[in-house]
Amino acid sequence: MDRKTTMATELALLLALSTLWGASYTFIKIGVETIPPITLIAARTLIAGAVLVAILRLRGLTLPTDRKVWGRFLFQACLNSVVPFTLIAWAEQTTDAGLATILNSTSPIFAFLLTALITRHEAITGRKLFGVAAGLIGICMIVGIEALGGVGHELWAQLAIVAATICYAGAAIFGRNFKGLDPMMPAAGSMICGAAILIPVSLVVDRPWTLAPSADSALALVALSVFSTALAFVIYFRLVQTLGSVGTTAQAYLRVPIGVAIGVLFLGETLSSTAWMGLACVVAGVIAMTMRARKRG
Repeated sequence: MDRKTTMATELALLLALSTLWGASYTFIKIGVETIPPITLIAARTLIAGAVLVAILRLRGLTLPTDRKVWGRFLFQACLNSVVPFTLIAWAEQTTDAGLATILNSTSPIFAFLLTALITRHEAITGRKLFGVAAGLIGICMIVGIEALGGVGHELWAQLAIVAATICYAGAAIFGRNFKGLDPMMPAAGSMICGAAILIPVSLVVDRPWTLAPSADSALALVALSVFSTALAFVIYFRLVQTLGSVGTTAQAYLRVPIGVAIGVLFLGETLSSTAWMGLACVVAGVIAMTMRARKRG
């Protein structure tokens, strides 16, 4: 296979990943119509974890048995699935999938802010400062103006998505602790830990045996778990190996217009003119944050 064909394959996979993650917000929106958020996410982590473990076994790999490693999986689960997945699912009961996509795409910006404030191992450049400023202005335009039409629950829902985004940023930084492990290990391990936390909570809070989810919500849950979580992780880790971590982060801004378009086409959502301007700021900010710096000389 020549280089052009190989690159075309990788770019097709990148587009597929962006679509799977962009679609997840619409799947969640449909899912929470008849499935409570905690139960939806408990099922999502359980199904995705089972699929990932099955894939690992097909590859001839087994999960580690070290307690310290599982402690890290547990912490990663809280940052990467339990808290943000649940916050987003709760928020999407009242917030459009398109707005959730835009707000949640700013994780590279918050990752940089957390890095600059806590670990301080990354250089602060003018391009990154522009990215941070543009992204934060975009968030303020969307949350600040959009929330005026629904002060109260709508505002808290949008702030919950921003909080979830900060969790994702923390997860990206903490994820550096898994060097030396096959990249699918922390994905599978964190999903299993997430399910172990959320299933008991679901049983107590939602009593899922009393629920009567619609066919649409059930199908959305399966699609969310299998395609937008398990399959997306498989593609993501493949791309990290082939395109590298910087190239793979392109999905952060590719999935914004894709996610918004899916919400518009399938859910009939609309964005205000202010939200479109906020979207432009967010995309510009994320591109600035993830674009590879040119080497001199």
